Amino acid sequence: MDTASSRSEVKPTSFDPRCAPVYLTVYDLTPINGYFYCAGLGIFHSGVEVQDVEYAFGAHEYPTSGVFEVEPRQCPGFKFRKSIVIGMTSLDPIKVREFMERNSARYHGDTYHLIVKNCNHFCKDICYKLTGKHIPKWVNRLGGNRFNVQLHSS
Repeated sequence: MDTASSRSEVKPTSFDPRCAPVYLTVYDLTPINGYFYCAGLGIFHSGVEVQDVEYAFGAHEYPTSGVFEVEPRQCPGFKFRKSIVIGMTSLDPIKVREFMERNSARYHGDTYHLIVKNCNHFCKDICYKLTGKHIPKWVNRLGGNRFNVQLHSS
């Protein structure tokens, strides 16, 4: 698959050399997602790509950051689906790294929860802080309020 052609059709409206695009990178979590995606369903992993680095959040058993870096569109264990332009940031690569280090303090690996604090929640938070724009709601349907109420009512 040509990843460049997999970028969202939405392009930044004007070019500013001081700004960098912020992409939401979406992956299929399971092989059957292709069938569900056509029906408007699916379970996804996501990351935030900015300044040629992709950042994501994952679980581990330690009270340290669960935020990690990967090559854009190459997150191990998942099948790349698409990148979506969320907006632009004026942060240079050094400032992006500092921003991520500050924000990763809220995302320890031992606080990861599939429904209430997952990779998509991380991306929603980071994309909004970087661009002032929200990620598409379909990306985190699993973490939506319907599921929280059903799972936490027992």
